[in-house]
Amino acid sequence: MKKRYNSASAYIKNKFAQRVQKVAVDAGFSCPNRDGYKGRGGCTYCNNDTFKPFYTSSQKSITEQVNEGITFFSKKYKAIKFLAYFQAFSNTYAPLSHLKKMYSEALSHPQVIGLVVSTRPDCIDEEKLDYLQKLAEKYYIVIEYGIESTNNKTLNNINRLHTFEEAKKIINLTAKRNITTGAHFIIGLPNETKIDILNHAKEISKLPINLLKLHQLQIIKGTKMSQEYSENPEDFNLFGSEEYIDLMVDFLELLNPKIMIERFTSESPKNMLIAPNWGGIKNYEIVHKIEKKLKERNTFQGVKFQF
Repeated sequence: MKKRYNSASAYIKNKFAQRVQKVAVDAGFSCPNRDGYKGRGGCTYCNNDTFKPFYTSSQKSITEQVNEGITFFSKKYKAIKFLAYFQAFSNTYAPLSHLKKMYSEALSHPQVIGLVVSTRPDCIDEEKLDYLQKLAEKYYIVIEYGIESTNNKTLNNINRLHTFEEAKKIINLTAKRNITTGAHFIIGLPNETKIDILNHAKEISKLPINLLKLHQLQIIKGTKMSQEYSENPEDFNLFGSEEYIDLMVDFLELLNPKIMIERFTSESPKNMLIAPNWGGIKNYEIVHKIEKKLKERNTFQGVKFQF
């Protein structure tokens, strides 16, 4: 049955005619808001340990991490190909010569058919894009930009130290090179209202992106935001799961129907999560509930999108 939203997983299955699994690697990169180039401390919400698989470590080679990831996923799935997912921190934040070494090592693995490179809008330039464009002629290449919000005040408050205008510029440069382009947004950042969030959908819809990742704001132990939440909880609108599901349906209605949805939510380890408490509900359960809500409301992604 055709989904009521544009599913990235369905696209991948159709494109490759088999299961394709991401294998995360930690290549030891940093970020300009961590190492002092722009600032210190990183994004206020960020703790990379919440999403790093057990087999990833910058102390291991790329090949070692890919092999361990493939071994792990091969126990669960059969006959699958892999994408090396450069996930931790900003994975274009290095000289091009270093990037070529890292990416080439991952692509040399016989089961790896492409790369997913997670980065920031201010950590890439045209020279690096030209290189990735050449790779995309042979491999499946995705550049995934962390944007998080279309509101510059929010971006400043969470210590991103880049603007939405910078993000728009680099996304346009990426898309012009026919590189698959993704964007990541966090729903419910401090002081953002429902109106602000739905405006994100409108602004995102103007971008030439292929893929969109969304997830609810989560307050994680050890982050600056956890301290802010403790001191000023009134600044936060941490949605309950059912409220979030309704919001996602509203969001989808406004979103350009050409944009593929890769993710709606994220799960952090229980021992690291402060809030919100969704009672252990899994990502796939949220997806099913969103699909059910779309059906109940007889609505679709893009039904309110204005071209």
